[in-house]
Amino acid sequence: MTQIETTVHYDNGFGDEEDYMIQEDEWDRDMLLDPAWEKQQRKTFTAWCNSHLRKAETQIENIEDDFRNGLKLMLLLEIISGERLPKPDRGKMRFHKIANVNKALDFITSKGVKLVSIGAEEIVDGNIKMTLGMIWTIILRFAIQDISVEETSAKEGLLLWCQRKTAPYRNVNVQNFHISWKDGLAFCALIHRHRPDLIDYAKLNKDDPMGNLNLAFEIAEKHLDIPKMLDAEDIINTPKPDERAIMTYVSCFYHAFAGAEQAETAANRICKVLDVNQENEKLMEEYERLASELLEWIRRTTPWLENRAAEKTMVEMQRKLEDFRDYRRMHKPPKVQEKCQLEISFNTLQTKLRISNRPAFMPSEGKMVSDIASAWQGLEGAEKGYEEWILTEIRRLERLDHLAEKFCQKATTHETWASGKELILSQKDYETATLTEVRALLRKHEAFESDLAAHQDRVEQIAAIAQELNELDYHGVASVNKRCQSICDLWDQLGTLTQKRREALERTEKLLETIDQLFLEFAKRSAPFNNWMEGAMEDLQDMFIVHTIDEVQSLISAHEQFKATLPEADGERQAILGIHNEVQKISQSYGIKANLLNLYSTITTEELLAKWDKVKKLVPQREGSLQEELARQHTNERLRRLFATQANLIGPWIQTRMEEIGHCSLEVGGTLEDQMTQLKQFEHIIVTYKPNIDKLEGDHQHIQESLVFDNKHTNYTMEHIRVGWELLLTTIARTINEIETQILTRDAKGISQEQMHEFRSSFNHFDRWTLACVTQENWEEIKTCLISLGHVGNEHQVLTPTDL
Repeated sequence: MTQIETTVHYDNGFGDEEDYMIQEDEWDRDMLLDPAWEKQQRKTFTAWCNSHLRKAETQIENIEDDFRNGLKLMLLLEIISGERLPKPDRGKMRFHKIANVNKALDFITSKGVKLVSIGAEEIVDGNIKMTLGMIWTIILRFAIQDISVEETSAKEGLLLWCQRKTAPYRNVNVQNFHISWKDGLAFCALIHRHRPDLIDYAKLNKDDPMGNLNLAFEIAEKHLDIPKMLDAEDIINTPKPDERAIMTYVSCFYHAFAGAEQAETAANRICKVLDVNQENEKLMEEYERLASELLEWIRRTTPWLENRAAEKTMVEMQRKLEDFRDYRRMHKPPKVQEKCQLEISFNTLQTKLRISNRPAFMPSEGKMVSDIASAWQGLEGAEKGYEEWILTEIRRLERLDHLAEKFCQKATTHETWASGKELILSQKDYETATLTEVRALLRKHEAFESDLAAHQDRVEQIAAIAQELNELDYHGVASVNKRCQSICDLWDQLGTLTQKRREALERTEKLLETIDQLFLEFAKRSAPFNNWMEGAMEDLQDMFIVHTIDEVQSLISAHEQFKATLPEADGERQAILGIHNEVQKISQSYGIKANLLNLYSTITTEELLAKWDKVKKLVPQREGSLQEELARQHTNERLRRLFATQANLIGPWIQTRMEEIGHCSLEVGGTLEDQMTQLKQFEHIIVTYKPNIDKLEGDHQHIQESLVFDNKHTNYTMEHIRVGWELLLTTIARTINEIETQILTRDAKGISQEQMHEFRSSFNHFDRWTLACVTQENWEEIKTCLISLGHVGNEHQVLTPTDL
């Protein structure tokens, strides 16, 4: 079945009802998917509409057809609302029908109901789902919305009403508007609760739902004028009966029994009013009685509390105090409770009378709450004064007995504390103490001063007690005054000695602090200076290894810079020695007897002087070593330049000869004898160049002996020259040998000149290496060839193309 999206909102000021209607729509959409529920709704809604339309002597047979022209729909709304709708259109055309239905829908909307997705066209077209949704909206608004039970309304109020009415009945537990009604007992319970004469509930059987349902439906229709809107078979055979149908039918019970409940409520209210009046009369009488008793007690008690006749002995005053305490503990608390209860009763009574619209209660003259409060205030005033008077008298009598004893105790305690303090304050132990010891003595003295200040209160208390004893005419006041004067004199003496010792300690501390600051300054400056000298000695004695003149020049420049810092360093040395001399001067000038040790540093002036002398000796030694190394590097540079000049000539010469030999061997235009002649000339030139190689070997030997391993003036090394020279000799010999072999082959085989040229062209494919074209790919082949010819050491000798 197609889902109907029908949303109904009630704009009547009740937020909970609006939320309920939104929730109602949520589950309504699922319900309409069940054909059984649609059948139940069709029958129930038809019966409900007819129960109202019969008042106008009409009815409907088919709910989706009979409302299509809008006439009976408008009539139904006028009956259930009691209001007149606009005059309907009497035409039979479709637009007439739509206009009538729109008038009905507009009326529903005017009652605070918001219809969404329900249009007049669907109703006119006989859309059963839209029609049922519209009728359900009308039922909710006019039959269910206004139901209110204990601050709940609409569906929740109707459900609560059912629960209240059926609560006493066995086998009935109404929790919803579907399965809770399937056995029929809930319907029977509602009828029996209001009309017990119609049903004998005790004879009903829970296992006979068909009988229970039919019985309830028949009695409701016959005796309560509630038409039969449900079929027992539909309810029993449906797992979950349609909630809308059940709610519609149950709402009819609510409206049918509403009049009876109102009468019952009125009777209960009358009984309640009578009970309240009787209770109010009792409260008035009780108030009068309690007020009289409380006022009488106040009148008896107040004179006793106002009596101020003082007793002469402590025992008698203590007895009065005990009587007063008994009054406070035993007699007064019950009266306080009576007073509070009296005020509560009065306020409660006035509230009840006001709620009942009765005149306010006026107590007898003199028994108003204000009268009682005034009398109680007088009692409280007398009580407070009485207590103060008793305590004052007791304190007066006790004071004389306790003051003398208290004076003796405090005086004894103070004299014990002050004993020996004069001797301690007169000591001069700070004259031979170190700074740490002086500071300790000063802190100890500060602690004593704090202790002295703490005893100031005790001395003042002793003097105050003596003064009070004098004012109260204590019989032993003479001895008290003599002892108090002795304590005060000693106190003044201790104050004077304390001040003098503090001044002496502070003066000594300041002097030793100055020396300590000098020691600290000495440590701060001597440690870096000592480290500088140790580092300088290490640098001056450090071995250096250089290979170029620039490196030596750099070291010489650094040494000159170091020498430039020596005057500043000497000034720092003199300043450090000046600090030491200042300490000695202060010690001698002020006659400090303490053994002065610098705790901040272990460096002595003797160590500084010794290290400074050593630095001054090492400076010229370092300078001489650098100059010697500079001369040696100049010699090495001359050897480098000599070797580079020759190597830069020999290297290119060898490469040129290699190219010439290669060019000669690759030519195929001339005869073999011409090539042989040219190669012999090359061989002679090479042999005559050998002395240049030998001279270069000699220069290289000098460089090796001088431990020179690099030469920035040339890219040729002796090893390169050697390998190139050996390769040149090997190449010329091999080439001559090849030409000779070709000549012998030609002569022995009778090969023509053209054949020989072709053979040489093929052979020259492999004879393509020269000094200029040797690559990493063919180097291994060259190396193997040279080893096989005996010109290159052995296979373990490292030789690379770069060496060529």
